[in-house]
Formats: sequence, C-alpha cells, structure tokens
Amino acid sequence: MAKKQKTVLTKDSMTFLRNYLNNPSPTGFEKEGQKLWLQYVQPYIDEQIVDAYGSAVGIINPDAPFKVVIEAHADEISWFVNYISAEGLIYVIRNGGSDQQIAPSKRVNIHTEKGIVKAVFGWPAIHTRNRNPDKEPQPKVDNIFLDCGARSKKEVEDLGIHVGCVITFEDGFEELNYNYLICRAIDNRIGGFMIAEVARLLKENKQQLPFGLYIVNAVQEEVGLRGAEMIAKRIKPNVAIITDVTHDSTTPMINKNVEGEIRCGNGPSITYGPAVHNILRDLIIKTAEKHDIPFQRHAVSRSTGTDTDAFAYSNDGTPSALISLPLRYMHTTVEMVKKEDIENTIMLIYHTLLNITPKTNFRYL
Repeated sequence: MAKKQKTVLTKDSMTFLRNYLNNPSPTGFEKEGQKLWLQYVQPYIDEQIVDAYGSAVGIINPDAPFKVVIEAHADEISWFVNYISAEGLIYVIRNGGSDQQIAPSKRVNIHTEKGIVKAVFGWPAIHTRNRNPDKEPQPKVDNIFLDCGARSKKEVEDLGIHVGCVITFEDGFEELNYNYLICRAIDNRIGGFMIAEVARLLKENKQQLPFGLYIVNAVQEEVGLRGAEMIAKRIKPNVAIITDVTHDSTTPMINKNVEGEIRCGNGPSITYGPAVHNILRDLIIKTAEKHDIPFQRHAVSRSTGTDTDAFAYSNDGTPSALISLPLRYMHTTVEMVKKEDIENTIMLIYHTLLNITPKTNFRYL
C-alpha cells in the first residue's frame, strides 16, 4: 500500500491547474499557456526568460554559477487543417502524436485569426457501417474529417478556416472519484504545474538554495524534444531533473512483459536507462526513502522518449534524471492521474533539490 503524502496543494493551486489544463497549448502554439504559467510562477522567482520559440524559464538565484534545471514540457497533441473539400469537409494531419482512433465523434476547436470555430470529427453511423462487418472502416488519418456545418469550401473559408489552422479537442478538466483528475493534455502540462508548485514551496518555506534553479517549461516536446534541445544549449545546466508522464500499465490491453508494471496511486516512477545519470537517480531514490515518499521503478532499453534525452546529451553531457507521473489513457481526451501521485512527485523534486549542492559529486570516476 502506498504511503499517503501530506497534502501540499492549495485551493489556488487547483484553480491554476484547472485553468492551465483547460487552456489550449498545441505544439508550436503554446503562447497563451505559457503566459498563464509565467503569471503563476512570477511571485516565486527572481527572473524569467522566454526563448525565440516560446520555452519559458523562471529563475531563482540567477547569478549563481552552478545551475540546476527542473523541467516539463508545455505542448499538447493536436491536428492541422490539411485540405478542405468542395463539400466543405475538412481533412487533417497530425501535430504531434495524435491518435486517429479516438477522433470520431469528438468535438474540437479550430483556432483561426477570427477566433475559435466549433466543429466535430464526423463518422458514418453504425447502421451504415455494419452492412458488411468484415469490411467495416477503421479510423485513419486519411479518412477522418471535420464537419463545421459548412457545405462548401467557400463557407469554410468564410469562417476564417484555412490550411494550417490548428485544431484541439474540447474536453476539459474534471475531478473523478477517488481523487482522480481527468482532462486532455495532462501530458504534460501536469509537469509544468508540478515544477511551478516546487517553486511555490521553496518560496513559502523560505528555502535558500546554494545554486541557480531554472524552472523550465519547454515547448515542442511532442515533435521531437525540440524546445528542450534549444533551451538546454542556452542555459547550459550542471544538473537536470525532468518530469513527464508514463503509462499506468495495469489497464486492459497493455502487456506488462513489455511495458513493465506502473500503477496510479503507487507514487512517481523513477527511470533507469542510458540517458539517466546513475548518481543523480540514486540521489533521488535515497531522497524518496528518507522522506517516506512512495515511488516505482521503470526501465527503458534505449531512449526515454522524453526531454531527458535532450538535456542528457547536451553541452558535452549533463547529468539528468527522469521522474514520471503515472497516467492512464495517454494521448486521449480522458488522460487520468491520481492527486496523491501529483503531490508525491512535487515533494520528491522539492526534497531532492534540498539535497543537491555545487559540491555534489556527479562524476562516475
């Protein structure tokens, strides 16, 4: 049974989380979400920077020569308008790892210069599909389509829709039974929320860090860790702790022999893999054990598939580690996490920072 961490989230924290998750932040269009995030962390930092592509950084002790990063990514999966038919139907391509199988019947927002245009992913009714069950169509990127009510290409264009408009799902934040939270885009704005909460706790508890802390909310992770690549080169940190989400492998149709066993409610997951620095990872594990913070272990055979890889292999090598939040139904509109896991992840990062000094030895030999 996982040990229960003392509640650290406040009413204001939860209000910010709701607003932050509900706000669209698709890959390449993270601007409005980054504004919300920076506004929230402002009282807890000394300086901020925003790079050319929108990665946002809050800095504590900006003049310190030793630099520690805690990082998450801000973007969510989405779609692009790719083609508008003569009949006024809109065909799409992915922006990130969007799942075509969940698209049919979903409500969406098409983002235009005129504002939001409502639409739906249409799909043939079951009455027409199952006349030949052996040939029932499956959702594919080249056959799913949006219906915005227009019945000609001109009517679509009159709404301000054009090729390149970005599309996000409409589904918003809700609290479910037994302390579960659901929303689209918990991957990984929940990470941005958690590192912001770490900054809040440092400030409220009057902790004086002996290094510069760079709280990084990076863009464009969903298309290849691009934001992390750029900001890592700019900051040149000595240490990086990355937070992201990972799969709860206890739901149906997931093979634990392949994915390992991670369960919502059992605490954050600590990753083993080539990009993860063993000394930093062991420091995190010892911190968890010292403070009775429940945690799980996860192994990856090559890359982590997260911004950890971008930081680890930057600037001649940066000791980096990955702390992941267990999540159900990744890249769907009902991503699900447990509140206790969020709190335990925040506290694990917080206490780990208090165990790092510029004299901490991260050399293997």
